[in-house]
Amino acid sequence: MKKLLIPVLLLIFGSVFSQNYKITYLKSSNGTLLENQDAVLIFTNNNQTLLTTESILNQKAAFPFEQTSVNRSDNSFSQFAVLNATATIATKDSTSLGKQTFELLNDTKKILGYECKKAKTVVNSNTIEFWYTDQLKVKGSPAVLGQNLGLVLEMVRNGNFVIAATKVEKVKAFPIVSTVKKMVDALTYKDLLWKSRFTTIRVFKDQIINFSGEAKSNDTILRFANGTIAVRKIRIPEIKPGSQIFVDVTEQSNGDAYDRTGSFFIIPTDKANSFLDGLQNGVKSLPIYTNGNGKDYQGVVATETYNPVVELMRFYTPFGVKQYNTLQLKDKTWADNVLYRQDVSELRTMISGKEVWIGITIGNYDKGGHKVSANITIHEEEESKASATQIIPLFCTNNIMEMAGQEYGTMFNNDKGLEVTFQLDKPMKNGKLRYITTGHGGWENGDEFVPKKNSIFLDGKATFSFTPWRQDCGSYRLSNPASGNFPNGLSSSDYSRANWCPGTVTNPIFIDLGDLEVGTHSIQIKIPQGAPEGSSFSSWNVSGVLIGE
Repeated sequence: MKKLLIPVLLLIFGSVFSQNYKITYLKSSNGTLLENQDAVLIFTNNNQTLLTTESILNQKAAFPFEQTSVNRSDNSFSQFAVLNATATIATKDSTSLGKQTFELLNDTKKILGYECKKAKTVVNSNTIEFWYTDQLKVKGSPAVLGQNLGLVLEMVRNGNFVIAATKVEKVKAFPIVSTVKKMVDALTYKDLLWKSRFTTIRVFKDQIINFSGEAKSNDTILRFANGTIAVRKIRIPEIKPGSQIFVDVTEQSNGDAYDRTGSFFIIPTDKANSFLDGLQNGVKSLPIYTNGNGKDYQGVVATETYNPVVELMRFYTPFGVKQYNTLQLKDKTWADNVLYRQDVSELRTMISGKEVWIGITIGNYDKGGHKVSANITIHEEEESKASATQIIPLFCTNNIMEMAGQEYGTMFNNDKGLEVTFQLDKPMKNGKLRYITTGHGGWENGDEFVPKKNSIFLDGKATFSFTPWRQDCGSYRLSNPASGNFPNGLSSSDYSRANWCPGTVTNPIFIDLGDLEVGTHSIQIKIPQGAPEGSSFSSWNVSGVLIGE
């Protein structure tokens, strides 16, 4: 977090015609003072109240920070937020203080020598108690709530979180923030303040992902596979260990009515060859994996000179959200879009401080296709002592280049399944396989609708097995206006599936592999893939990344 190095607040002296007070508050939880806290301060007199903090007064506050000023003459309050060294915003509320209601109780107690009364209110299911005094003939509170009760010396939330006064001082004058600010409405103020608390990297904005020979690249975004893949290079800033990293994708149908496989992914370029070569030169330029079933699988496993893509997030489009919202059903209000959001903090060292190729795809054969926006957000936390992380891409059978001829993941129809070897040049502690899996084959007996056990083998030994399955697909009916309806009263989007639903993210699972020694190792995935029925066949999209210390 940046520290405030230059004064950005204009200090003005408060009224000298009424007594000014400064009250210092500290916070505690379950009876224990919070460590390294920034003391809350209020300055108050008969005319006004300023709510601030110790670090702000000492010009040491980290961005963003805010102060609140209460005008006692008209019972309004203004909030002032300093977002960074050059951006300051403000908003004014003339009604909220007058709408606050409290239950006044008969309890009394002394705080810092002052006789205090008790009041209580409930906000968003939280019970908040106030201990306030009238002895000083001024009002104020360490929060916007309770400003008109009297001088609040203690505020208790749900019986366990306390903001308590530790000192009451008389002062000659007190600072208030300058009113020379960019005034905005309350909702805009909250939005700008919230967004200033984290870093947003916009990767794609209203990007069309469709199937069209007219799809074109531009200076920043490359289009491949007849427009079903968009790729661009992004600079990621240094990310502190312990920080949280999220990715989000917003999707709408732009013509396609079907549920489709989507992926937001990284293209590793740290070896001689990469998936980018396949995009630019065709699938035949990718290394081939074979397992004896007669098919060639392009670019799906790591080799000495190639790393497969790393899926940040696997998602599935619903049936026609937005484009087909005109298909009305009684008591159904369709969603306008679908937001997919996922924590990917475990991949920090793969992207921190680097230029990375990031892509997005939705497999479809529709000229209108889909419209997507995608972001990476970084939410900084305090520096941690987390060990450096090794991240090794291993496999990805999600045929991202399906519309450019990449083979489906049908290699699980024999005992070998999918196998990849990898080399460790140094030991790895607490190794984990970040594993994403979904089954496909969209007919009655296809693997999309039949539970199948996934078995993972490390160096030839069975390590983990589970049956990936989703039974909550009916929860997302309002994102699926074009979903087909059946005589039994169910819609297609209601049916349980092999670890995915139309309109959802498929989360990775983390499989413990333990400590791994230097040398060559192997990972094998076995799934009892169903046999083809006529021209219909089953396939599995699995991807795996090895993560360890």
